[in-house]
Amino acid sequence: MKFRRKSTPEAASAEESEATTAEAPEGPHDVDDLPDDGLDRIDLGSLLIAPGEGRALRMQVDESSGQVQSVMLAGPDGAVELRAFAAPRHGDLWSEVRPKIAADMTQRGGKADEREGRFGTELSCEIQVQRPEGTGVQHSRIVGINGPRWLLRATFLGQPARAVDEAGDWEDLITRVAVRRGGNPMMVGEPLPLVLPDSARRVQG
Repeated sequence: MKFRRKSTPEAASAEESEATTAEAPEGPHDVDDLPDDGLDRIDLGSLLIAPGEGRALRMQVDESSGQVQSVMLAGPDGAVELRAFAAPRHGDLWSEVRPKIAADMTQRGGKADEREGRFGTELSCEIQVQRPEGTGVQHSRIVGINGPRWLLRATFLGQPARAVDEAGDWEDLITRVAVRRGGNPMMVGEPLPLVLPDSARRVQG
């Protein structure tokens, strides 16, 4: 049992003020450092996701292999795709990968510009796509966050890619993600394995 000295009204008020203004560290988090935030997360193997209200959880599955390639949270105005990769213990994998993504976008006839955002340097991309109603432009915004031996890549589509200043609630979804790297040796840049929700369980932070 712990004891504490009785506070004066002034001290108690100051403590309450500090507790009110104190904020938990912003995510995404490593699973070993997951804060006690009370969120229910869906365990998808390497990613633990709290979808949030109004967002549907979808899994991108390779039909030939049956392996899950990415997780997507979709809403009426857009979506964000999440993927995690193995990274070196020390280093900045996102700075290495970002120019390659931009070059690939350019090679496919699109363009990719760097900008500074909430999570650091990100890519703002445009590429022409064929839709049933005709040719259109697809906007995307790619964010990379370096973690302890992992890289989380988030790709915003739709409104959160076009209207960056109004995408705060979409960006908040990233801060609630937890990444499980695992202890197995992996090549740098190798995707971390995901599992379907049917074999997942809900975990509470």
